[in-house]
Amino acid sequence: MSDSWDSVWRHADIATMANSGDDGFGAIHDGAIAIKNGRVAWIGPAASLPKDGIGPHTAVHDLDGGWITPGLIDCHTHLVYGGSRAHEFELRLNGASYEEIARAGGGIRSTVTATRGASEVELLRLSEKRLQALLAEGITTLEIKSGYGLDLENELKCLRVARRLGETYPVRIRATLLAAHALPPEYANDADGYIDLVCDRIIPAAARAGLADAVDAFCEGIGFTPAQTRRVFEAARKHGLPVKLHAEQLSNLGGAALAAEFGALSADHLEYLDEAGVMAMAKAGTVAVLLPGAFYILRETRLPPIDLLRRHGVAMAISTDCNPGTSPVTSLLLMLNMGCTLFRLTPAEALAGVTRQAARALGLQAEIGTLEAGKTADFVVWDIDRPAALAYQVGLNPIRQVVFSGRPLPSQTRMR
Repeated sequence: MSDSWDSVWRHADIATMANSGDDGFGAIHDGAIAIKNGRVAWIGPAASLPKDGIGPHTAVHDLDGGWITPGLIDCHTHLVYGGSRAHEFELRLNGASYEEIARAGGGIRSTVTATRGASEVELLRLSEKRLQALLAEGITTLEIKSGYGLDLENELKCLRVARRLGETYPVRIRATLLAAHALPPEYANDADGYIDLVCDRIIPAAARAGLADAVDAFCEGIGFTPAQTRRVFEAARKHGLPVKLHAEQLSNLGGAALAAEFGALSADHLEYLDEAGVMAMAKAGTVAVLLPGAFYILRETRLPPIDLLRRHGVAMAISTDCNPGTSPVTSLLLMLNMGCTLFRLTPAEALAGVTRQAARALGLQAEIGTLEAGKTADFVVWDIDRPAALAYQVGLNPIRQVVFSGRPLPSQTRMR
């Protein structure tokens, strides 16, 4: 029959994440999901599954227990880069601060040198290894920032690699232009001149080529001032691109409030965020993206203001912040655990942070992040007895099956 479903997945508990419910997971026990044309056509208790949707060509998967969650979303990564900064890890362990290393020419700038020196093919090869590790944990959507090229040619090169990854692997990629990440060496004493380049040439070129889905900046003492960040946001707005911001990571410059003023999708890091910034984010609907990997690697002691964010109803997402300097992390499941143990999130808040709230941080909440009829059928089947196990276990990957846009993926993720 032409109206029959393409596939049905039944007899597993489902954490829809569509509403909090009594358990925080929006759970359907002994549930079923029907898929048609890559979307969720029906979802509910298996006992209520309409029989007339199952035709002769419907693939029926009886799961016999376990849990289904939405596909995981890593909403803040710097996946495309060259080189390594393991030596800086040693320096920090010997007492050097992140700021001291950056001001001495290390940090982001050292990665810029390696990234500029790598070909597009080499960057793709290096990035694939990191991507494969993330995909193995049930990630179906990934944000990738540029920010290690810091000139027109190399920023566009990094964005092209990000796009190519999405064309090659079964994952949804959102590419973010982060040209305002650090000062390149050729602009060492001319921050305003570099911002001119970002606003007048790099943002227009990325927008014209369709390589960027958003624009980000690093508003910080070792990054860019609020005034310079404002110029970047104005240029992004001129070219129809939404904005995001690295804000309040090392100090409070009011970056989160500035991001909220521009209706930013998210403000990220936020260890030094104050209540005024929280209130501005709440009013604008800007998502707080928490990055426990960077907090851990930098041995930060100041926690993001979780209670304030809860009190004012600010959505909280979690991400790996996969990058070579401050969060060389390719495990989103580990970030769930750290979000709970370091930031005191509940397991339900943590799982929402890599599903529903992460989708909001990318502006994709209408398509993904929850399991509801009409949304894209991205989900993961887990061999666990309760959703909290995903945040509880460390070093164990309990994936049974990943479904991307309604298509079951092989256990070993392969190129399309």
